[in-house]
Amino acid sequence: MPEILPSLAEIEDRIAVARENLRELTEQAAGSSGAADEERAADRIAEQEEELKSLEEERDRIVASKS
Repeated sequence: MPEILPSLAEIEDRIAVARENLRELTEQAAGSSGAADEERAADRIAEQEEELKSLEEERDRIVASKS
């Protein structure tokens, strides 16, 4: 079965969500205290940054393929 690729609009929506998640996680990290909280926040921020990078690359491939 062929893979169904998301539309550009869907990717843009997911990028917006990832950016908002990063903003919220950064705010939470700034307000937290304790090594365990900081480590957990850093892990979650890194995961969201990776997701954002992947989505932006996918968006760029879609845009390039339509040109």
